[in-house]
Amino acid sequence: MTLGRTRAVGLHGLAGFVVEVEVDVSAGLPQFLVSGRPDASCKQSPDRVKAAAANCGHQVAQRRVTVNLSPASVPKIGSGFDLAICVAVLAASETIERRVVEDVVHLGELGLDGTVRPLRGVLPLVLAAARAGVRHVVVPVANAAEARLIPGIRVHPVAHLGELVERYRLLAAGVTPPEVEEPVHPVPPEVGWPDLVDIVGQDEPRRALETAAAGGHHLYLVGPPGAGKTMLAERLPGLLPPLDDEQAMEVTAVSSILGMPGVLTALERRPPLVAPHHGASMPAIVGGGTNPVVPGAVTQAHHGVLFLDEAPEFQSGVLQALRQPVESGVVVIGRAMGRFLFPCRFQLVLAANPCPCGLGYGKGDRCRCSSLRRNTYQNKLRGPLLDRVDIQVFVPAPSRATLILEPGETTAVVAARVREARAIQGERWGHLGYRVNAHVPGPVFRDGPMRLCRAVTHDLDAALDRGLSMRSYHRCLKLAWTLADLRGADVPDGDDVGMAVGLRCQDGELAA
Repeated sequence: MTLGRTRAVGLHGLAGFVVEVEVDVSAGLPQFLVSGRPDASCKQSPDRVKAAAANCGHQVAQRRVTVNLSPASVPKIGSGFDLAICVAVLAASETIERRVVEDVVHLGELGLDGTVRPLRGVLPLVLAAARAGVRHVVVPVANAAEARLIPGIRVHPVAHLGELVERYRLLAAGVTPPEVEEPVHPVPPEVGWPDLVDIVGQDEPRRALETAAAGGHHLYLVGPPGAGKTMLAERLPGLLPPLDDEQAMEVTAVSSILGMPGVLTALERRPPLVAPHHGASMPAIVGGGTNPVVPGAVTQAHHGVLFLDEAPEFQSGVLQALRQPVESGVVVIGRAMGRFLFPCRFQLVLAANPCPCGLGYGKGDRCRCSSLRRNTYQNKLRGPLLDRVDIQVFVPAPSRATLILEPGETTAVVAARVREARAIQGERWGHLGYRVNAHVPGPVFRDGPMRLCRAVTHDLDAALDRGLSMRSYHRCLKLAWTLADLRGADVPDGDDVGMAVGLRCQDGELAA
């Protein structure tokens, strides 16, 4: 019998899938073929495998070698199949006993000298193997700490192909081989978020920031340069609760795919803050590319904050592409090879000046922008995108009087209130699968037992006749519930609804 088998794992978006690696060595002209829709780097695997095996003293037979990566209909992307292909070839050549490798997942890229090099995306790869019932996985030694973040699976680090072959020979003889010594990863110092106490004055924007954190609401900050918009946005992640196990696993999986290989040693517990430059392209923000299709900034900000500073300077197409991810929490990228789904449940924070020069709103005597230029600038955010942003506040320029004000509350104090409000929301919506008010469908607040009495929503109901959209109506209700949660009330009252309407106002006009 000249058939060898083992396992690997491939990635489709963020989801992994187990790959059966089959190798047949048969008589015929020397040839090494890889089938199963390999990409360019995977097609080059035979050259690396033959060189690595030869330099470890295990020559690949000069015969016809056929490799099948099953399921053959799904694209296989990357060089991470090298180690599995090499092990299956050696098993087919009877260098390794077949029974000890058939149920083991092998991940790693091979160097020509037999070195097993680290990969990106090991966390989602090992997670997929564990969910498929695999109990043993071989990974590069540099990825071992990352792979061990997945419970319920035995991780075997390997640094060199020769060591792995010797390990399997000992196992076949009934001897337990020693584990490879792993490098010690220094624990990086924890860097805290900027503190809210640094912001002087700005009572209304601070209240808006706290409300956004408590209810998971999107936020739009408009004001002159230097008013503190960026400072406020950078302090939002510090108000959010730490990520739970499920959220941390999803966020760390994204970091594993996009970061440097072999550097992850612990789950990411802090909500991410992603602030792309305003020149970023559509694929950079939403995700895209080919071979592989990679997540964009919206997915990197999953369970965290996506901050678009100088938002009107972004391309119009990029801004409008955010409408669907903001609403659904998922972005779908279509390619000829298939559809790729990436999670993106983030809080959007937009910051903008009142006009291109930034000197409008009370400083019109210094503004040199024409009405056409100002309208063009502002219209890039108006309409359907801004209608999806719950809180819209003006951040005024600080005056000299603010310098003598007492410092405001610290991040720790405000974050404690946010945690209490989120605990209330978790208890309220847990049976529906939601965590915060902002994620609950609008009709839940409008109809049924959550419906507020007419006396409380009278002004908000009247606003529908003045052009308020139904989406804005729902978002005002969600804000009212968040404000009630922050003060510990069971049900919002008229003041909460009025304040919610005020948080969607600019220049005294309702943002519809």
